Amino acid sequence: MKLNNNQKDSIMWERSLSGSGTQTRPGSKLMFLLLLLVSATYVVYTLKLISNSRACHVEPFSDVVRRLNDIVLNSSQPLILLHSNQTKSPPPTDLRHVVFGIAASARLWKQRKEYIKIWYKPDTMRGYVWLEKPVNESKKDENTLPPIKISGETSKFPYKNKQGHRSAIRISRIVTETLKLGLKDVRWFVMGDDDTVFVPENLIRVLSKYDSNQMYYIGSLSESHLQNIYFSYGMAYGGGGFAVSYPLAVALSKMQDRCIMRYPVLYGSDDRMQACMAELGVPLTKELGFHQYDVYGNLFGLLAAHPVAPLVTLHHLDVVEPIFPNVTRVEALKRLQVPAKLDSAGLMQQSICYDKRRKWTVSVSWGFAVQIFRGTFSAREIEMPSRTFLNWYRRADYTAYAFNTRPVSRHPCQKPFVYYMTTAGVHPTTNMTVSRYESHNVAQPKCRWKMANPGDLIKTVIVYKKPDPHLWERSPRRNCCRVKSKKNNTLEISVAVCKEGEVVEVV
Repeated sequence: MKLNNNQKDSIMWERSLSGSGTQTRPGSKLMFLLLLLVSATYVVYTLKLISNSRACHVEPFSDVVRRLNDIVLNSSQPLILLHSNQTKSPPPTDLRHVVFGIAASARLWKQRKEYIKIWYKPDTMRGYVWLEKPVNESKKDENTLPPIKISGETSKFPYKNKQGHRSAIRISRIVTETLKLGLKDVRWFVMGDDDTVFVPENLIRVLSKYDSNQMYYIGSLSESHLQNIYFSYGMAYGGGGFAVSYPLAVALSKMQDRCIMRYPVLYGSDDRMQACMAELGVPLTKELGFHQYDVYGNLFGLLAAHPVAPLVTLHHLDVVEPIFPNVTRVEALKRLQVPAKLDSAGLMQQSICYDKRRKWTVSVSWGFAVQIFRGTFSAREIEMPSRTFLNWYRRADYTAYAFNTRPVSRHPCQKPFVYYMTTAGVHPTTNMTVSRYESHNVAQPKCRWKMANPGDLIKTVIVYKKPDPHLWERSPRRNCCRVKSKKNNTLEISVAVCKEGEVVEVV
């Protein structure tokens, strides 16, 4: 009987299922032996793993680290290549990483350049003075001043503020124009006016706190509350100086001309700069050591009670009185450079202490002045600036300041006796700074209090202080002062870091 194809396939399929048929027997035996071998191996491996886990020895972490170090040091594999390709941390920020852009005018250049000579050092600094037109330059000025640049044309930009001057547009573009000079190894662009005096070492102390690879806009406000309202509490005042990090300067340069076009009614350069910063989304980082000094009169009250922050700038020096009496403005600022070279971190920093035996309150503004008050005043009072100055808006009263102030005392017994710094140096054996403060001879009203009169007993104050370049690397705190002794009309005071548990308290 013949079978068709379907019947043949059916018979072969049944044989394969039943295990019959001579063609599949050798394959079945081989498969069985293979499975048996795999199972035996698995059982042996499992038993060995269990036995090892019971007597497990954990290698100390130090041994692991040591073995890894040996591998890295002795291996010629890519590990050593990875080690050699690691980038070194960049050097700390210093003056060679900063470029100054100084806004100036040709009309005032002859007198204002003397301020720049006080603080600018061509050998260690980089910067440019930006003028609206060329001026006569002497060879002497070339060796003591930054190079002069002429600002670019700005006639294409509209200016519609009737109270201002369109020079504000060219000044607002100084950061961008300085960037386009293509200087190498720049981390910060620092703006200032031709009547701005910098303390460069303190500027570096402030900038070193920030990552220059990020976008930062650093400066401070006006002393005038009304100024801040009219312009902005989020605006850095250029006369007081401000700093722009390199990435922010790059971003600004790409959009600033378009930005300026959108703000023709703004008054000055600072508010134009702040408007562009607002469009970039970068807020003002406030640092109290930048001083616009929108005030008139005598800066004594502000300088004698400087905030607990490094002194970075002084401004409007043509408007206020000389900071030291009986000298010119330039001479006064040159005198301030003496203590600045000895201990720039401590310049103008206030310390408060008491002469308990004579019941006096003593306030030291290091490198500037010492005040002695009859009676005891709390630190809270003395740290407030006394209003020896007038508001930028002359009709405004004391409520128009952006900080707390106290009135100049009218009580004849509470007027301070002031001693201004005359000389400063370093003691040859102790390496302490020794600064000398002489009495400022002005008429004092008669006092009926039955207590020691500082004017009769003290003609000179000597202050001893150890230089402290790392002062601002610690948390902000005033130094403490201690009255040491009185000898031959001279009061000796030491200023130093406060001791454990030391408090300035009224007793």
